[in-house]
Amino acid sequence: MQDRYRKQELFIGKEGQSRMEKSKIVLIGMGALGSASAEMLVRAGIGELVLIDRDYVELHNLQRQQLYTEEDAAAYLPKASAAAKRLKAINQHVKLQSVIENVDHHNIEQLMEGADVILDATDNFETRLLVNDAALKHGIPYLYGACVGSYGVTCPILANGDAPCLHCLLEQLPQQSETCDTAGIIGPIVQWVAAVQVTQALRLLSGQKLKAELCAFDIWTGDYSRVDVRGLRDASCPSCGMDAVLPFLNGAEQTRLDVLCGREAVHIRPGAKKSLNLPALAEEWAFAVDHVTANEHLLAFRYREHRIVLFTDGRAIIHGIDDIVRARSLYDSLVG
Repeated sequence: MQDRYRKQELFIGKEGQSRMEKSKIVLIGMGALGSASAEMLVRAGIGELVLIDRDYVELHNLQRQQLYTEEDAAAYLPKASAAAKRLKAINQHVKLQSVIENVDHHNIEQLMEGADVILDATDNFETRLLVNDAALKHGIPYLYGACVGSYGVTCPILANGDAPCLHCLLEQLPQQSETCDTAGIIGPIVQWVAAVQVTQALRLLSGQKLKAELCAFDIWTGDYSRVDVRGLRDASCPSCGMDAVLPFLNGAEQTRLDVLCGREAVHIRPGAKKSLNLPALAEEWAFAVDHVTANEHLLAFRYREHRIVLFTDGRAIIHGIDDIVRARSLYDSLVG
Protein backbone atom coordinates (compact mmCIF):
# COMPACT_ATOMS: atom_id res chain seq x y z
CA MET A 1 0.00 0.00 0.00
CA GLN A 2 2.87 2.39 0.68
CA ASP A 3 4.04 2.13 -2.93
CA ARG A 4 0.53 2.90 -4.20
CA TYR A 5 0.60 6.46 -2.85
CA ARG A 6 4.37 6.96 -3.03
CA LYS A 7 4.37 9.88 -5.50
CA GLN A 8 1.57 11.65 -3.67
CA GLU A 9 3.38 11.08 -0.37
CA LEU A 10 6.52 12.66 -1.80
CA PHE A 11 4.50 15.85 -2.21
CA ILE A 12 2.30 15.98 0.90
CA GLY A 13 4.55 14.02 3.27
CA LYS A 14 3.99 10.81 5.22
CA GLU A 15 2.02 12.54 7.96
CA GLY A 16 -0.27 14.15 5.40
CA GLN A 17 -0.90 10.84 3.67
CA SER A 18 -1.54 9.12 6.99
CA ARG A 19 -4.10 11.79 7.92
CA MET A 20 -5.90 11.35 4.60
CA GLU A 21 -6.15 7.60 5.03
CA LYS A 22 -7.88 8.18 8.38
CA SER A 23 -10.25 10.86 7.09
CA LYS A 24 -13.93 10.89 6.15
CA ILE A 25 -15.45 12.98 3.39
CA VAL A 26 -19.15 13.41 2.72
CA LEU A 27 -19.83 14.12 -0.96
CA ILE A 28 -23.31 15.46 -1.68
CA GLY A 29 -24.40 14.99 -5.29
CA MET A 30 -23.07 12.33 -7.66
CA GLY A 31 -23.59 14.07 -10.98
CA ALA A 32 -20.76 15.64 -12.98
CA LEU A 33 -18.85 17.31 -10.13
CA GLY A 34 -19.53 14.48 -7.73
CA SER A 35 -18.33 11.69 -10.00
CA ALA A 36 -15.16 13.57 -10.98
CA SER A 37 -14.36 14.45 -7.36
CA ALA A 38 -15.13 10.96 -6.06
CA GLU A 39 -12.70 9.31 -8.44
CA MET A 40 -9.88 11.70 -7.50
CA LEU A 41 -10.52 11.18 -3.79
CA VAL A 42 -10.61 7.40 -4.07
CA ARG A 43 -7.40 7.34 -6.07
CA ALA A 44 -5.81 9.59 -3.42
CA GLY A 45 -6.60 7.03 -0.70
CA ILE A 46 -9.22 8.81 1.39
CA GLY A 47 -10.20 6.64 4.35
CA GLU A 48 -13.97 6.85 4.01
CA LEU A 49 -16.19 8.42 1.38
CA VAL A 50 -19.96 8.86 1.70
CA LEU A 51 -21.72 9.22 -1.67
CA ILE A 52 -25.15 10.86 -1.49
CA ASP A 53 -27.52 11.29 -4.43
CA ARG A 54 -31.26 10.98 -5.05
CA ASP A 55 -31.15 10.48 -8.84
CA TYR A 56 -30.44 7.71 -11.35
CA VAL A 57 -28.17 7.52 -14.40
CA GLU A 58 -29.57 8.74 -17.74
CA LEU A 59 -28.00 8.72 -21.19
CA HIS A 60 -27.58 12.50 -21.33
CA ASN A 61 -25.42 12.33 -18.17
CA LEU A 62 -22.62 10.41 -19.89
CA GLN A 63 -21.19 13.43 -21.74
CA ARG A 64 -19.74 14.77 -18.46
CA GLN A 65 -20.37 12.27 -15.63
CA GLN A 66 -17.29 10.12 -15.95
CA LEU A 67 -18.04 7.20 -13.62
CA TYR A 68 -21.08 5.96 -15.49
CA THR A 69 -21.64 3.80 -18.58
CA GLU A 70 -24.35 3.14 -21.15
CA GLU A 71 -25.22 -0.01 -19.22
CA ASP A 72 -25.84 2.06 -16.07
CA ALA A 73 -28.18 4.35 -18.00
CA ALA A 74 -30.05 1.47 -19.65
CA ALA A 75 -30.62 -0.10 -16.22
CA TYR A 76 -31.63 3.22 -14.57
CA LEU A 77 -29.12 2.54 -11.80
CA PRO A 78 -29.06 5.02 -8.90
CA LYS A 79 -26.00 7.22 -9.27
CA ALA A 80 -24.73 6.60 -5.74
CA SER A 81 -24.92 2.84 -6.26
CA ALA A 82 -23.33 2.84 -9.75
CA ALA A 83 -20.57 5.14 -8.53
CA ALA A 84 -19.76 2.98 -5.51
CA LYS A 85 -19.43 -0.10 -7.71
CA ARG A 86 -17.01 1.65 -10.08
CA LEU A 87 -15.00 3.24 -7.27
CA LYS A 88 -14.64 -0.06 -5.43
CA ALA A 89 -13.00 -1.48 -8.55
CA ILE A 90 -10.53 1.43 -8.51
CA ASN A 91 -9.55 1.19 -4.83
CA GLN A 92 -10.96 -1.56 -2.65
CA HIS A 93 -9.25 -0.17 0.46
CA VAL A 94 -11.42 2.96 0.63
CA LYS A 95 -14.55 2.53 2.75
CA LEU A 96 -17.50 3.54 0.57
CA GLN A 97 -21.04 4.27 1.68
CA SER A 98 -23.72 4.96 -0.92
CA VAL A 99 -26.86 6.80 0.19
CA ILE A 100 -29.80 6.96 -2.23
CA GLU A 101 -31.80 9.70 -0.54
CA ASN A 102 -32.92 13.27 -0.94
CA VAL A 103 -30.98 15.47 1.50
CA ASP A 104 -33.26 17.53 3.74
CA HIS A 105 -33.31 19.07 7.20
CA HIS A 106 -34.45 15.78 8.71
CA ASN A 107 -31.42 13.70 7.65
CA ILE A 108 -28.51 16.05 6.88
CA GLU A 109 -26.95 15.99 10.35
CA GLN A 110 -27.03 12.20 10.51
CA LEU A 111 -25.57 11.88 7.01
CA MET A 112 -22.62 14.16 7.78
CA GLU A 113 -21.84 12.68 11.18
CA GLY A 114 -18.10 12.22 11.71
CA ALA A 115 -17.12 14.05 8.51
CA ASP A 116 -13.83 15.92 8.30
CA VAL A 117 -14.87 17.74 5.12
CA ILE A 118 -18.12 18.16 3.17
CA LEU A 119 -17.81 18.48 -0.60
CA ASP A 120 -20.54 20.27 -2.53
CA ALA A 121 -21.61 18.71 -5.84
CA THR A 122 -25.31 19.55 -5.64
CA ASP A 123 -27.58 21.03 -8.30
CA ASN A 124 -29.58 23.61 -6.34
CA PHE A 125 -29.00 26.41 -3.87
CA GLU A 126 -31.59 25.31 -1.33
CA THR A 127 -29.63 22.12 -0.65
CA ARG A 128 -26.37 24.07 -0.59
CA LEU A 129 -27.76 26.47 2.00
CA LEU A 130 -29.04 23.55 4.06
CA VAL A 131 -25.57 21.97 4.05
CA ASN A 132 -24.07 25.38 4.82
CA ASP A 133 -26.22 25.65 7.97
CA ALA A 134 -25.37 22.12 9.11
CA ALA A 135 -21.66 22.60 8.46
CA LEU A 136 -21.67 25.85 10.46
CA LYS A 137 -23.48 24.20 13.36
CA HIS A 138 -20.93 21.38 13.59
CA GLY A 139 -17.82 23.34 12.57
CA ILE A 140 -17.06 21.22 9.49
CA PRO A 141 -15.36 22.79 6.44
CA TYR A 142 -17.73 22.94 3.48
CA LEU A 143 -16.24 23.25 -0.01
CA TYR A 144 -18.67 25.02 -2.34
CA GLY A 145 -18.38 24.52 -6.10
CA ALA A 146 -20.61 24.98 -9.13
CA CYS A 147 -20.35 25.07 -12.91
CA VAL A 148 -22.52 25.77 -15.94
CA GLY A 149 -21.66 26.32 -19.59
CA SER A 150 -17.90 26.92 -19.54
CA TYR A 151 -17.94 28.82 -16.23
CA GLY A 152 -17.06 27.52 -12.79
CA VAL A 153 -16.78 28.90 -9.26
CA THR A 154 -15.38 27.59 -5.98
CA CYS A 155 -15.18 28.91 -2.44
CA PRO A 156 -14.33 27.17 0.85
CA ILE A 157 -16.80 27.88 3.67
CA LEU A 158 -14.57 27.66 6.71
CA ALA A 159 -16.85 28.53 9.65
CA ASN A 160 -14.31 30.77 11.33
CA GLY A 161 -14.62 34.25 12.78
CA ASP A 162 -13.68 36.39 9.78
CA ALA A 163 -15.00 34.36 6.83
CA PRO A 164 -18.49 34.60 5.32
CA CYS A 165 -20.75 31.60 4.98
CA LEU A 166 -22.49 30.71 1.74
CA HIS A 167 -25.65 32.51 2.86
CA CYS A 168 -23.64 35.74 3.26
CA LEU A 169 -22.09 35.35 -0.18
CA LEU A 170 -25.33 34.66 -2.01
CA GLU A 171 -26.91 37.77 -0.51
CA GLN A 172 -24.09 39.95 -1.90
CA LEU A 173 -23.05 38.34 -5.19
CA PRO A 174 -25.00 38.60 -8.44
CA GLN A 175 -27.23 35.60 -9.08
CA GLN A 176 -27.53 33.66 -12.32
CA SER A 177 -30.57 31.67 -13.35
CA GLU A 178 -28.87 29.34 -15.81
CA THR A 179 -28.52 25.61 -15.18
CA CYS A 180 -26.83 22.86 -17.16
CA ASP A 181 -30.21 21.89 -18.60
CA THR A 182 -30.96 25.39 -19.85
CA ALA A 183 -27.50 26.69 -20.81
CA GLY A 184 -25.59 23.47 -21.38
CA ILE A 185 -22.15 22.54 -20.09
CA ILE A 186 -18.84 21.23 -21.40
CA GLY A 187 -16.89 18.49 -19.61
CA PRO A 188 -13.58 20.38 -19.10
CA ILE A 189 -15.10 22.94 -16.71
CA VAL A 190 -16.39 20.06 -14.56
CA GLN A 191 -12.87 18.69 -14.27
CA TRP A 192 -11.48 22.10 -13.37
CA VAL A 193 -13.96 22.78 -10.57
CA ALA A 194 -13.61 19.23 -9.23
CA ALA A 195 -9.81 19.54 -9.31
CA VAL A 196 -9.94 22.76 -7.26
CA GLN A 197 -12.41 21.32 -4.73
CA VAL A 198 -10.45 18.09 -4.29
CA THR A 199 -7.19 20.03 -3.94
CA GLN A 200 -8.80 22.10 -1.19
CA ALA A 201 -9.94 18.90 0.53
CA LEU A 202 -6.48 17.33 0.30
CA ARG A 203 -4.89 20.48 1.72
CA LEU A 204 -7.28 20.52 4.68
CA LEU A 205 -6.85 16.82 5.38
CA SER A 206 -3.06 17.03 5.21
CA GLY A 207 -2.99 19.87 7.75
CA GLN A 208 -2.88 22.93 5.50
CA LYS A 209 -4.99 26.06 5.87
CA LEU A 210 -7.22 27.56 3.18
CA LYS A 211 -7.91 31.19 2.35
CA ALA A 212 -11.46 32.51 2.35
CA GLU A 213 -11.28 33.14 -1.37
CA LEU A 214 -13.79 32.87 -4.19
CA CYS A 215 -12.29 31.69 -7.47
CA ALA A 216 -14.12 31.99 -10.80
CA PHE A 217 -12.93 30.75 -14.16
CA ASP A 218 -14.25 30.59 -17.71
CA ILE A 219 -12.39 27.73 -19.34
CA TRP A 220 -13.63 28.72 -22.83
CA THR A 221 -12.35 32.31 -22.74
CA GLY A 222 -9.53 31.83 -20.23
CA ASP A 223 -10.87 34.57 -17.93
CA TYR A 224 -9.93 33.99 -14.28
CA SER A 225 -10.53 35.91 -11.06
CA ARG A 226 -9.82 35.47 -7.35
CA VAL A 227 -11.59 37.50 -4.67
CA ASP A 228 -10.75 37.70 -0.96
CA VAL A 229 -14.23 37.37 0.53
CA ARG A 230 -13.43 37.97 4.20
CA GLY A 231 -14.94 41.44 4.01
CA LEU A 232 -18.26 40.01 2.84
CA ARG A 233 -19.22 38.47 6.16
CA ASP A 234 -22.61 39.77 7.28
CA ALA A 235 -23.03 40.21 11.03
CA SER A 236 -26.80 39.96 10.62
CA CYS A 237 -26.69 36.78 8.50
CA PRO A 238 -29.36 34.33 9.75
CA SER A 239 -26.96 31.43 9.22
CA CYS A 240 -23.71 32.71 10.78
CA GLY A 241 -24.45 36.15 12.31
CA MET A 242 -24.73 37.19 15.93
CA ASP A 243 -28.32 35.94 16.17
CA ALA A 244 -28.06 32.98 13.80
CA VAL A 245 -31.17 30.81 13.54
CA LEU A 246 -29.96 28.40 10.82
CA PRO A 247 -33.16 28.86 8.76
CA PHE A 248 -32.50 26.07 6.28
CA LEU A 249 -31.50 23.54 8.90
CA ASN A 250 -34.60 24.17 10.99
CA GLY A 251 -36.83 23.66 7.94
CA ALA A 252 -38.18 27.19 7.73
CA GLU A 253 -36.91 27.62 4.16
CA GLN A 254 -37.71 24.11 2.92
CA THR A 255 -39.43 23.61 -0.43
CA ARG A 256 -42.82 21.89 -0.11
CA LEU A 257 -44.01 19.32 -2.63
CA ASP A 258 -47.55 17.94 -2.85
CA VAL A 259 -49.06 15.36 -5.18
CA LEU A 260 -52.27 16.88 -6.56
CA CYS A 261 -55.11 14.46 -5.96
CA GLY A 262 -56.52 12.89 -9.11
CA ARG A 263 -54.30 14.91 -11.48
CA GLU A 264 -50.99 12.96 -11.65
CA ALA A 265 -49.14 16.19 -10.97
CA VAL A 266 -46.83 17.60 -8.31
CA HIS A 267 -47.15 21.12 -6.90
CA ILE A 268 -43.82 22.63 -5.83
CA ARG A 269 -43.66 25.57 -3.43
CA PRO A 270 -40.22 27.05 -2.64
CA GLY A 271 -39.59 27.81 1.01
CA ALA A 272 -38.23 31.24 0.12
CA LYS A 273 -40.33 33.09 -2.44
CA LYS A 274 -38.62 33.87 -5.72
CA SER A 275 -39.26 36.69 -8.16
CA LEU A 276 -38.78 35.14 -11.57
CA ASN A 277 -38.55 37.11 -14.79
CA LEU A 278 -40.67 34.78 -16.91
CA PRO A 279 -40.15 36.51 -20.28
CA ALA A 280 -36.39 36.39 -19.75
CA LEU A 281 -36.56 32.72 -18.80
CA ALA A 282 -38.65 31.94 -21.89
CA GLU A 283 -35.91 33.51 -24.01
CA GLU A 284 -33.08 31.76 -22.13
CA TRP A 285 -34.77 28.36 -22.35
CA ALA A 286 -35.73 28.62 -26.03
CA PHE A 287 -33.59 25.65 -27.02
CA ALA A 288 -34.18 23.60 -23.86
CA VAL A 289 -38.00 23.44 -23.72
CA ASP A 290 -40.86 23.07 -26.21
CA HIS A 291 -44.43 24.30 -26.73
CA VAL A 292 -43.96 27.49 -24.70
CA THR A 293 -46.92 29.61 -23.59
CA ALA A 294 -46.20 32.73 -21.55
CA ASN A 295 -48.11 35.59 -19.97
CA GLU A 296 -47.50 38.00 -17.09
CA HIS A 297 -48.49 35.39 -14.52
CA LEU A 298 -46.99 32.10 -15.69
CA LEU A 299 -44.76 30.25 -18.12
CA ALA A 300 -46.04 26.91 -19.44
CA PHE A 301 -43.90 24.57 -21.51
CA ARG A 302 -43.01 20.94 -22.20
CA TYR A 303 -39.76 19.53 -20.81
CA ARG A 304 -38.61 15.89 -20.78
CA GLU A 305 -42.10 14.63 -21.65
CA HIS A 306 -43.74 16.64 -18.86
CA ARG A 307 -45.98 19.67 -19.06
CA ILE A 308 -44.70 22.23 -16.54
CA VAL A 309 -46.32 25.46 -15.40
CA LEU A 310 -43.99 27.91 -13.63
CA PHE A 311 -45.24 30.98 -11.72
CA THR A 312 -43.48 34.27 -10.98
CA ASP A 313 -43.06 33.41 -7.28
CA GLY A 314 -41.17 30.20 -8.11
CA ARG A 315 -44.10 27.82 -7.66
CA ALA A 316 -44.50 25.11 -10.28
CA ILE A 317 -46.90 22.36 -11.26
CA ILE A 318 -45.31 19.40 -13.01
CA HIS A 319 -47.82 17.24 -14.86
CA GLY A 320 -47.56 13.56 -15.72
CA ILE A 321 -45.71 12.58 -12.53
CA ASP A 322 -46.55 11.55 -8.97
CA ASP A 323 -42.99 10.93 -7.70
CA ILE A 324 -42.04 13.97 -5.63
CA VAL A 325 -38.31 13.15 -5.62
CA ARG A 326 -38.25 12.97 -9.42
CA ALA A 327 -40.39 16.12 -9.64
CA ARG A 328 -37.91 17.96 -7.41
CA SER A 329 -35.04 16.83 -9.62
CA LEU A 330 -36.81 18.16 -12.73
CA TYR A 331 -37.51 21.47 -11.01
CA ASP A 332 -33.91 21.88 -9.84
CA SER A 333 -32.54 21.09 -13.30
CA LEU A 334 -34.43 24.13 -14.60
CA VAL A 335 -34.57 26.65 -11.79
CA GLY A 336 -31.44 25.64 -9.87
